[in-house]
Amino acid sequence: MSASVRDAGGLELRTPQEVLRIEPWGPHAVRVRAAVTAIETGLPGALDAVAPPSPDAELAVPDDGSARLVNGRLTVEVDAGGRIRFLRSATGRELLAEKHTGHSGPRVFSPRTDGSYQVQQHFTAYEDERIFGLGQNPNGRLDQKGVVVDLIQANTVAAIPFLHSSRGYGLLWHNPALGRVELGADTTRWVAESTHQLDYWITAGDTPADIMAAYADATGHPPLLPEWASGFWQSKLRYRDQDELLTVAREYIRRDLPLSVIVCDFFHWPRMGDWRFEPAEWPDPVAMVDELSALGVQLAVSVWPTVEPSSDNHDTMRTDGLLVRDAHGGLLTSHWPSREPGPAYQPMAYYDATNPRAREFLWQQLREHYYAHGIRLFWLDACEPDVPPHLASRAVYAAGPGAQVGNLYPLLHAQGVADGLRSTGEDRPLTLIRSAWAGSQRHGTALWSGDIPTTFSSLATQIRAGLNVGLSGIPWWHTDIGGFHGGDPDDPAYREVLVRWFQYGTFSPIMRLHGDRKPNQAFGTSMTGGPNEVWSYGEEACGILTAHLRLRERLRPYLAELSEAAHRTGAPPMRPLFFDFPGDEHAWTVDDEFLLGPDVLVAPVTEAGVRTRPVYLPAGTRWQQTATGAVHDGGTTVDAAAPLAHLPVFVREGAAVATAFAAAG
Repeated sequence: MSASVRDAGGLELRTPQEVLRIEPWGPHAVRVRAAVTAIETGLPGALDAVAPPSPDAELAVPDDGSARLVNGRLTVEVDAGGRIRFLRSATGRELLAEKHTGHSGPRVFSPRTDGSYQVQQHFTAYEDERIFGLGQNPNGRLDQKGVVVDLIQANTVAAIPFLHSSRGYGLLWHNPALGRVELGADTTRWVAESTHQLDYWITAGDTPADIMAAYADATGHPPLLPEWASGFWQSKLRYRDQDELLTVAREYIRRDLPLSVIVCDFFHWPRMGDWRFEPAEWPDPVAMVDELSALGVQLAVSVWPTVEPSSDNHDTMRTDGLLVRDAHGGLLTSHWPSREPGPAYQPMAYYDATNPRAREFLWQQLREHYYAHGIRLFWLDACEPDVPPHLASRAVYAAGPGAQVGNLYPLLHAQGVADGLRSTGEDRPLTLIRSAWAGSQRHGTALWSGDIPTTFSSLATQIRAGLNVGLSGIPWWHTDIGGFHGGDPDDPAYREVLVRWFQYGTFSPIMRLHGDRKPNQAFGTSMTGGPNEVWSYGEEACGILTAHLRLRERLRPYLAELSEAAHRTGAPPMRPLFFDFPGDEHAWTVDDEFLLGPDVLVAPVTEAGVRTRPVYLPAGTRWQQTATGAVHDGGTTVDAAAPLAHLPVFVREGAAVATAFAAAG
């Protein structure tokens, strides 16, 4: 293998089989790229095209064909055969190493008939390693070791290929191709099914906070959360018209209940792709927004990427090449409900979020029909985009074939709306979104976990999924409080689920009540679900929910501090115990509690009838139980009361946020 030094301290190595490039990419990090012939630059993704400064990087290339690159906390060694090891600079401890498998090297390029390659990257796996992040996966696990994670966007799945290791490194698989990562006992294997090159970024950190800070520096810092967004959001599937939505907002104010946002869900438009209100159902959007604004309430509106043939914009978008194409010919289409005569479900196309002109076109529609009325918050639903798996690989985007670039869609969709908002002077863009990829946080995405079940088991799954999302760089994550699919407001068993979920939501980065409650209707343009307001679940539940709404209000100054920290450092507001207590070995194993910022510890209840539960308190500080005032040493497990009225919650002794719990309800 021949090695040469590149500008800015990088390294390029060549063999007859590949070209390998290793470059410092910010302090304590490097970017590794490899290809069969030539490395392409400027491809769309989460990393900037030009490497950030790494002024302290040192490179040595001895005569034996090996190389060594030291960049802050991270050292990279490459042997004469091209195998890479990553070490902690201070100690020489191995963090991660490539692994040869059988007759193949650690990097495998398998040609495909279309001129691309299936690419595999093999690393050694470690028995003591715990693996976190990798986006949102509903597998019910916090530690992803032993799991195969598909890197394909889907409803309830946000494929963010950033891995956060207990060994002290973070790795971004910087490839938007459809693929997977296999986290086996002896090997970790990353797979891109169709691509032209291998690309990943790795950083070393002494703490989880170090790793998240480096990741934010590399892929983008989240903007500050708008002040109104930390309050309570009211939503349901769906308010059918202007009068119904305003009636609900007025009732919150009449009852003196805090309300920051109310959501206008899908099919408020005439046809998919019109991106405007149906005037028969929403006759005066300006008056509606003005009244809500006077009440101190923001309006969010649903935006879908689907475009039906009879819509205002279909023909223009088709002519201008702004729609996703099908590799089998024509436009990529899937069937969705339509108001048009004929079948209830009709074929519809998709706007191409990877096309800059399509993003600009969509923003002009949103600006003319919503923003001009005073609407600043957009709900980017079904933006994986929501197509069956057999169609996802057939998509042809402006950025390339779906199999090669499909995971970029939600990132670029969010970018288009954020860019539009910024162009109007909004410096804190925020979008509610169902999918994300690496770097989505820089565009102000508030990811939620999709259309999930309405069960205690589902609630338990969300806790772990949300913690992994935070460790994937997305600070503003949440769930549909109560779950989405069903839930009977008159059923005592479901009321308990809803109460416990609402309590959990009080301590989530975003607090939004949503769902398709019973009696459900068939999926269609006129559908609506049962009632889903805080007074919909009986007198006892309403009292508990009201108390938590008021608690959320008192927590908002603390949430503003967490927003500032996320903006500056990438620290997720909701995080596992080990984030703040990495030296506590037991904290790495706790997956049913979480920290809201550094000072609030929350122990959700995820089983029916539970009225006490064990709570582990991390070592290194003392913890005050908010319900009783009792103070406990860290490094201990306490049996905490969990009456239906509240969850076990603890604050660091002496933390200012304790006053939020001491205030009268």
